[in-house]
Amino acid sequence: MTLTAARQVADAVLYEGYLLYPYRASSAKNRVRWQFGVLGPPGASTAGVGEDPSMAAEMVLEHRAGATVDIILRFLQVQSRTVEQWTGEAWAPADELVVGGTRWIPFHEAVAREVPLLLLPLDRAAQTHPVAVPGGREIEELYEGVQLVGRLVRTRWGLEGSVDVLARPGADPRAVVLTVRLHNGTAWSAEQLDGWTARDVAARASFVGTHLLVTAQGTSFVSLLDGPAWAAADVASCLQSRCWPVLVADDDGRDAVLVSPIILGDHPSIAPESTGDLFDATEIDEILTLRVMTMTEDEKSEARGTDPRAAAILSRCDALSDQELERLHGGRRDPVVEDEMPVEDEMPVEDEVPWWDADQDARAQPTTDSVLVNGVRVAMGSRVLLRPSRRADAQDLFLAGLTAVVARVYFDVDGGTHLAVALEDDPGRDLYGTTGRFYYFGPEEVEALPAREASS
Repeated sequence: MTLTAARQVADAVLYEGYLLYPYRASSAKNRVRWQFGVLGPPGASTAGVGEDPSMAAEMVLEHRAGATVDIILRFLQVQSRTVEQWTGEAWAPADELVVGGTRWIPFHEAVAREVPLLLLPLDRAAQTHPVAVPGGREIEELYEGVQLVGRLVRTRWGLEGSVDVLARPGADPRAVVLTVRLHNGTAWSAEQLDGWTARDVAARASFVGTHLLVTAQGTSFVSLLDGPAWAAADVASCLQSRCWPVLVADDDGRDAVLVSPIILGDHPSIAPESTGDLFDATEIDEILTLRVMTMTEDEKSEARGTDPRAAAILSRCDALSDQELERLHGGRRDPVVEDEMPVEDEMPVEDEVPWWDADQDARAQPTTDSVLVNGVRVAMGSRVLLRPSRRADAQDLFLAGLTAVVARVYFDVDGGTHLAVALEDDPGRDLYGTTGRFYYFGPEEVEALPAREASS
């Protein structure tokens, strides 16, 4: 299976939320981690210290004789990192150790794991595959110059689980529905805390960032978002639990499926402008990178000691060239697939003026346009009574029951209408027009009033 491009997206899912800016263990949002794709050990969820032990996905494929599927299970295995100081005679636990300007503290790291399942015939895919990941222990010695001053002890606990695979005929004879269910069966005990919280202990026995890469040979997947009409009933019958199957492409351009704990659209991709993972795909790379670059040396020292992956982020951000940083400012990509674009001479030309350019669109005349409010035409100069109702904020509610004068009538590109108004008794009402700072209400939020009689 050639899944280089798909793995880039899968890796982003794997580490999403692993460690968040400012990448320091002391940060509040890094004290409760492992936000996505967590299969906790049995009982952790009911105890309030972990997540449910299972997740399941269903996907639709075309029914073809001799078809097979390959499934790769990917996740993070949590490991605890303790810090010990060498006293000259023995190793002693330490809450913190500063070596070479880097602060090391006890923390939880993670190791990426990948478990490939055997080739499964789609017409006989009713199997249970045990998953067993051994524990381990590693030691990293810390030196100040040539002098041994401490060590980091990384410990992993074994994980046990299973993957159930089942195929059933679809409602349409051209379809087959594939079900994949994952379960964490790791034994654990919250009473064995050894200085860590019960949530930390549950995390050690969890599958984290769990997702699947599924490829098919001799058949094709059906999109759950934009599939053919004949598969609509089978697509609607698919049930998902804590994950969502999206189409990704293998390196030969054929569709595969990423069963993701984060809902994505079909064929997601990593932006080519991105220089690397920041573990927070909801952020804008440019903003987050600039924030990293403003961190103090003390903050960076703590982040480097928090996790090796945080240290890599800091090094990458500090080494960015001006050209790489400029690329992060954004790019423009046409969402329309090129081979689906109409021929140029067949493209209708409805308007030479861009819809978004209000200054050039002469059809927009906010000072002369009007709208009907309960049968009364309201335009610039009309008096109205304000009745805010559009999920009104506090500012709008303060204006309820006051009278105002309409200054502009706007129509947006989504078909909405907005009345720009100035409070009738506001002594600074004339300044509203020069600054353009009006109050805005919908036609259903005002009541038309008769014109004020001229004073004699």
